Amino acid sequence: MHFSRVGVFLSVLALCAAQQALARDEPLWELGVGVAGATFPAYRGSQRQRSFVLPIPYVVYRGDRLRVGRDGARGLLAQTSEYEVDFSVDGAIPVDSTDEGPRAGMEELDPVVEMGPSLVIKLEQTATGRWSFRLPLRAAVAVGNDPLSTSQVGWTLHPSLDLDAPKLVGDWDFRFNAGPRFASRAYHAYYYEVASEYATPERPAYRAAAGYSGLAFHVSAARRFERFWVGAFLRYDNLAGTAFEDSPLVETTHAVSGGIGISWIFGESARRVEVED
Repeated sequence: MHFSRVGVFLSVLALCAAQQALARDEPLWELGVGVAGATFPAYRGSQRQRSFVLPIPYVVYRGDRLRVGRDGARGLLAQTSEYEVDFSVDGAIPVDSTDEGPRAGMEELDPVVEMGPSLVIKLEQTATGRWSFRLPLRAAVAVGNDPLSTSQVGWTLHPSLDLDAPKLVGDWDFRFNAGPRFASRAYHAYYYEVASEYATPERPAYRAAAGYSGLAFHVSAARRFERFWVGAFLRYDNLAGTAFEDSPLVETTHAVSGGIGISWIFGESARRVEVED
């Protein structure tokens, strides 16, 4: 798979993966295949949107420590009735420089994989769904293409308030989350810094700073049919007041991403496990 698709795959898998409803017995694993369409800004702050249609796997695994599902792939490190600590992965698509726009003539940016631990505090179970507070701290790694190489490009912190709402509308499961984003200077520099060799009269040199990285709102919906799964997501980022808002590479303080996918489920395990409410 070309790395230009890896970032999209990670984002779609993390945001649009299968969602489960109330406590019940389920197969230990399920496998399927499908197709997804998604649109993302080239980077947060860019007016240029990138759209993709690509095949995606449908993978659900309900192990004691390894979980693959609505949160993408995550390893459960510790769990009580009040909190969880897990290790999870997120990602961002590569940024291609063009002959036009604020990054004209600058180096292209590799896709970024973000990985690290998350603290999840279980707040309250209501008639609508389950509320929780999530605090993921992730190291950001840029993944090169030719030759294969990696480089650490900073850290991100994204606290959020989450609501899991199974069967909120008919048989559709919904998930909502919102929260601020923060990042290190190196992370902001990767996307928004302008080195002196790339400075022009229209694009002055700029040094990025650490700090506030925007406010994110996300909603996803999914429904499981007999042998099919359908899911969609929509995400909005507001970049007003961010540490990099005055970068010449920021064209807009709004960023919208969205996607929809459908998968055919062709296999499942004979072994069944109890799914937590």
